[in-house]
Amino acid sequence: MEWLTSILVVILGLLVRFGIPIAVTLLIILWMRHLDEQWKEQAGRDLAVSTLGPRARNPGCWKINNCSLERRSSCPAYANPDMPCWQVYRAKDGRLLDACLGCKIFLGAPVPV
Repeated sequence: MEWLTSILVVILGLLVRFGIPIAVTLLIILWMRHLDEQWKEQAGRDLAVSTLGPRARNPGCWKINNCSLERRSSCPAYANPDMPCWQVYRAKDGRLLDACLGCKIFLGAPVPV
């Protein structure tokens, strides 16, 4: 009977020694797969937004600043909705206007890569 107890102790030791690390590894693998699926979904949503065109990436300063219809009609940025407003107002020598440098639209714009 003592040999049966010894065998059971050895088997239990092997299960503890190898079973727990394998189970933890499998749980980590499942969690990582779930996380990877979430990242793929997020990348797909980001790609869908970026392929909608410039209007999706540039909502227009006239919307954010709540410009009136009269002001929009005379605004060069409103006439060029495919360009960021600070590019429309860029000075002839290439400098940005001081008003653009402190604007929340310019500061919140993504940095080109």
